[in-house]
This record gives sequence, structure tokens and C-alpha cells, in this order.
Amino acid sequence: MQIAILGAGMVGRAMAIDLSKKYQVTSFDLSKESLQMLSNKNKSITTVQADLSDYANYPALLAKYDYVITAVPGFMGYKTLEAVINAKKNVVDISFFPEDALQLTELAKKNNVTAIVDCGVAPGMSNLILGYHNEKMKIDSFECMVGGLPKKRTQPFEYKAPFSPIDVLEEYTRPARYVENSCIVTKPALSDAEFIDFNKVGTLESFNTDGLRSILFTMGHIPNMKEKTLRYPGHINLMKSLIKAGFLNTEAIQYKGQSISPLGFTSALLFDQWKLGATEAEFTLMTIEIKGEGKTIHYELYDEYDAVTETSSMSRTTGYTCTAALNMLMENLFKEKGVFPPELVGKYAPCFEYIIKYLQERNIHYVKTES
Repeated sequence: MQIAILGAGMVGRAMAIDLSKKYQVTSFDLSKESLQMLSNKNKSITTVQADLSDYANYPALLAKYDYVITAVPGFMGYKTLEAVINAKKNVVDISFFPEDALQLTELAKKNNVTAIVDCGVAPGMSNLILGYHNEKMKIDSFECMVGGLPKKRTQPFEYKAPFSPIDVLEEYTRPARYVENSCIVTKPALSDAEFIDFNKVGTLESFNTDGLRSILFTMGHIPNMKEKTLRYPGHINLMKSLIKAGFLNTEAIQYKGQSISPLGFTSALLFDQWKLGATEAEFTLMTIEIKGEGKTIHYELYDEYDAVTETSSMSRTTGYTCTAALNMLMENLFKEKGVFPPELVGKYAPCFEYIIKYLQERNIHYVKTES
């Protein structure tokens, strides 16, 4: 079985190494540095430097591969997924692009393709868990809080980005949608700040981001749904200051005869400051609360950097969810054709249980309690 992974960033590399234990893996990226880092960790993985924005070349690029994972930056994610589907390849995607992936459903069916999208932590496992319990009970409310943070707090941002900084910054500017009393409510990102205490990490601040994505529509019967992002206290005010000053504007400005995107410029400046070190300790924290039928189901994930394999927690929790889904496809546990966010996969108990077990085998545990 041959697998192509499009994108050799931090998460893409972790997925390649995980899958290479059982399959032949080829990683594609434009960055020689990223590909070399992967080769240094695992010589068995084939690396190919390629311009992944050359979408017309995908049928030739992917011809010999049985399955594909897409892990490109969000701004090119939709077109990448569309090109993979046009190449008639089954695919699991973690590009987290802003466009509606479900618009590609008919194309996927036409090409006899299964595409599982948003298959990371949140979106990803949060959706999967909701889809599973939605089949078992009438849900009145769903709330998810999630964040990935460095253990060492370095001023002023006290944050490191496992993904492209521009993808994170767009979360701070895109209006946040949630569901309240069966109505979709839209508020600015970074709104409704709350301080919350967590046993293992202390006090964090939560705020609205547009994280519900597909479940706004696939789970529209649930009257109350919300997702909030977690950061160290003070991060919200810093981001609001950048927004107020115009640093996150997308409209280009003229400076000394040059056209400059403030958001692109800011992302470039923050790249080094927010870059997570190859062996830097960090953690991923997620809590999920599902209420209905007089009971509350609670899930908690706390995961740290793995010093033995030198793999970041966000790479593990995001990447291994994706590789779990790919293995699930290869073992024919999910056979439907079209585009599927994880909640439409988690509705099938064998699929949900397979992914949970796969993660447990990699020491990633979603601890469930019920009251």
C-alpha cells in the first residue's frame, strides 16, 4: 500500500513517520528544509520536492498512490482537496480551510472517492465524539474548549504555533459562530472571554473562535453548541491590540511604492517568535461537555510533548487522529463515498471505537466521565 502525504510540516512529518511503520510513504513539500528534517528522522520515507499549488499536475503526481493525506496550509486546502478528488484518490484532510468542504460532496461521489475532512483534534475528535453520542441520546448542549500551548511561558505572546501563523491569525479575525436556543449567533472572534482553572495547567482564558464549522449544519438539531479556544491569560488583549492597529487586515496597503498585506506581513514577523522548537515541551488540552436526557458526559484530553520520539503533542493529537482515520479507511470500516466531516464518521460505533483505540495505542487518552 502506497500513501502520499501532501505537506511535510510539523504535523505532516509526524503522520509520515507513524504510517511508515506499516506502509510505503512519500511526503511532498516545496520546502527542502522540511523534507530534510523528515529524512533525518526516518530514511525509509521517500521525499519529493513539489509545488503543491500546481493542481493540474495532481493526476500525474498521485497516479501510483493508493491513498492521500492533505496537510497543506489552510489558504490552499480547498483547492488541494478538490484536486485530489479529481485525481480519484481517497483522502483524509487536516488543512482546516475556511471554505465549506461539503460543496465537494457531489464531485467526490462522481469520482467514487471517500474524503474525510477536518480530521484533527478540534475540529476532528471533538466532532467524532459528538457524532458518536448523537446516535445514542438526544443532546441538548455541546461545548468544547481546546488549546495547544508551550509549557514555558515566554512574553509577550506566551504562545507557539504548530501550524502556519497565518492560519492561527485568521482564527482571531474570522467571526465566531455558535448555536444558542437553536439560533446561529455570530460574534467577533476573541469575544466572551472567561478565566477557567485546570488541574494540570492552572488558569487559562477562553474565547470564541469559529470552531464549530460543519457541525453547525450537520448537527443543526442540537439547540446549543459552542467551541472556545484556550490561551494563557493576556493573549486576548495582545491580539485585540494588533487587530485595532490594523496588523491583521487582509486588504493590501501601499508602502514606499510596494503593495503589502498587513496580515501576511504580520504572519512573517511572527513566524520565528511563534515557531515551536523541535524539542520544545508543550501540551494539548481539550474538554468536551455533552448534556442531554438528564445526564452530562465529559471528555478530557491532556497530552504532552513526547521526549522519546521528539514529537510535539499537537502533532501527535492532530496527526494520529488523521492517520487513524486513514487506517480505518484502508481496513474498509468506512466505505461511503462523498465528503465526510468526522461527526458523520463517528456516528458508526466501530469507526469511533477504532480511532479511540488507535490513539490509546499511541498513549493519547480521552478520559470519559458521566454524571
